[in-house]
Amino acid sequence: MGDILGKLISLYEIALLIRIVLSWVPHNPYNQAVQFLYKITDPVLNPVRKLIPPFRGIDFSPVIVFVGLGLAKRIVGGMF
Repeated sequence: MGDILGKLISLYEIALLIRIVLSWVPHNPYNQAVQFLYKITDPVLNPVRKLIPPFRGIDFSPVIVFVGLGLAKRIVGGMF
């Protein structure tokens, strides 16, 4: 069970990393894959953005989410 949750968290980290890379390169926001990526990452990123708004144009919410996901992975790994 913990292994499956750990792998799901890792998949989400990959999706988040792709989203970060997409923010640096021109992309089509109407592309279905891009829309799907935004759809699965926005529910986690948006609440963090409300707590910690971008500072001088730099969005630190993905960093906070990565730290949270890393902690979650360690907790899940230690539980099972």
